[in-house]
Amino acid sequence: MTRDQAKDYVKGQLETYLKGKGINLGKPFRCLNPDHEDNNPSMSYDPRRQRAHCFACGVDWDIFNVIAAEYNLTGAEVFEKAYDLFGVDTGRTGGQERIWGSPDYPSYIMACQSQITQTQYPQNRGLSKQVIQSFGLGYDPHYKVAGGEWQALIIPTSESTYLARNTDPKAGKASRYRKQGGNPIFNREALWREGKPVFIVEGELDALSIYTAGGEAVALGSTANAGAFLRLVEGKPPARPLIIALDNDADGDKTAAALEEALKQLQIAAWRVSLYGEGKDANEALQADREAFTALVEGAEQIEEEARAAQKLAYQQNSVLYHLPAFVNGIAAGVDTPSVSTGFSKLDAELDGGLYEGLYIIGSISSLGKTSFLLQMADQIAQSGQDVLVFSLEMARTELMSKSISRETLLRVQDTNGDIRLAKTARGITAGKRYQTYAPEELRLIQDALNAYTGYAEKIYISEGIGDIGAQKVRETVKQHIEITGNAPVVVVDYLQILAPHNERATDKQNTDRAVLELKRLSRDCKIPVLCVSSFNRENYKNAVTMEAFKESGAVEYSSDILIGLQLFGVGEKDFDVDEAKRRTPREVELVILKNRNGATGGRVAFEYYPLFNYFREE
Repeated sequence: MTRDQAKDYVKGQLETYLKGKGINLGKPFRCLNPDHEDNNPSMSYDPRRQRAHCFACGVDWDIFNVIAAEYNLTGAEVFEKAYDLFGVDTGRTGGQERIWGSPDYPSYIMACQSQITQTQYPQNRGLSKQVIQSFGLGYDPHYKVAGGEWQALIIPTSESTYLARNTDPKAGKASRYRKQGGNPIFNREALWREGKPVFIVEGELDALSIYTAGGEAVALGSTANAGAFLRLVEGKPPARPLIIALDNDADGDKTAAALEEALKQLQIAAWRVSLYGEGKDANEALQADREAFTALVEGAEQIEEEARAAQKLAYQQNSVLYHLPAFVNGIAAGVDTPSVSTGFSKLDAELDGGLYEGLYIIGSISSLGKTSFLLQMADQIAQSGQDVLVFSLEMARTELMSKSISRETLLRVQDTNGDIRLAKTARGITAGKRYQTYAPEELRLIQDALNAYTGYAEKIYISEGIGDIGAQKVRETVKQHIEITGNAPVVVVDYLQILAPHNERATDKQNTDRAVLELKRLSRDCKIPVLCVSSFNRENYKNAVTMEAFKESGAVEYSSDILIGLQLFGVGEKDFDVDEAKRRTPREVELVILKNRNGATGGRVAFEYYPLFNYFREE
């Protein structure tokens, strides 16, 4: 077969290839482009053009593009891999092109069968004399290939197709075998004979090894032939159960999993098993320990029974009864893990005692103190002895520290009924030049605030970043903190919409949805409260807060456990002036609980907010 003929043939195999991966071509499927995180399946197969097209990222791929992406190959490697997967030979025999379906193939196979006694290769690979004879294996001591010849074992795969296997043990992968006449499912007839379970393996030698060990087997010919196998059994279901035992490697595992799922959808009894121990395939297992492998194969019915039992157990574990002991133990363990107080007593009351495991999302219009509110909550939680991890994606660590110390100066003044003009803003804390003009009492106030902050600062960990912290980085940092300190922290993320995108090609909504789901998963996996700031849509700046106010609100609304909005008191009323409300000192701010998965919704808490000193006080 010429290169052009080979390319045309392989291009026509995309449908078979995709079905072999367990993909349902009757509806959109997840994009095959590894750079596209396709949360909403957007790729479809075009049988007329024999291409897979994604309407989201725009890729338009033929079989070679798909193979290049899956195996991370470029250039000529892609074509060689494709030819290898589909058993295509582009070499020449006797100076003439090999044409599939040639009437010379049956005669050639018979001639090779008469020469099988000239080689001990099949016996050296562990095959029995009976299997060699039953499957009509042959031998060609002068098998012509491009650039030379092999001593080849000839395995007939049908009346007019065969596999030529190089008997040289030093042959590289590219010179190991050639397939002539096509790549049919080997020994397919076994599927419809009554009997004990039949093994589904990759290579023809593997199927012959199963027979040598006393079992029965069908070989795909390559993992790329999985789609052809599915089409075969879809039209005519097997008469016996199937045991899927593909090669013990990444490609074999992936194809076996897809094949098992596809067969289940076809309501065909099939189970995937690990059969080869440390070996790669059936032939290696046969050669390594013939007796042990034979015992396994002869116990095919037991393998099936164990697989059925395992499947039944896995399904029964979905029963609530199975999870009830863990549920009861969790209640007992919860005695020692009470809720975490926010430091705001009225807010704690609205939250049924404080913060629990779950995802809390807090939003407001700009400049209303979202960051200051959560930072104050973080400081108050730290003062109780609880670790807090703050991921600041917009402000520097020093900015947050200065906000906390500024608040402490106001608290010191209020505690002593002092002059509020002595309290310092965040700028007043960080501007070193101003210290030369501060009166002694101002310097003492700053020192007292620093001392107070020092008392709980060891419990606060701030990670700062600009565009380089995503949900996965948050997870890794939390896991590391728990591993090093042994303490499960409260997590604060400021803020959701500027987390590093999971996929640069995805939309803002897709990336936000993914971030919300990952933070939700983090709260569940680590059993911790995760608090996240979210921005609002601009059209909601003059309206009372609702769920719809949250930017990209789909996943925010549905996946959060607690959804909280901060708003200026009176917003949404007639003649409300947002600018005037912001100019007041202190500002009147209202916290509204918009969603509470495990408690009451609609609760409100009134606050006085001192923006100059980053301080919220419950009224």
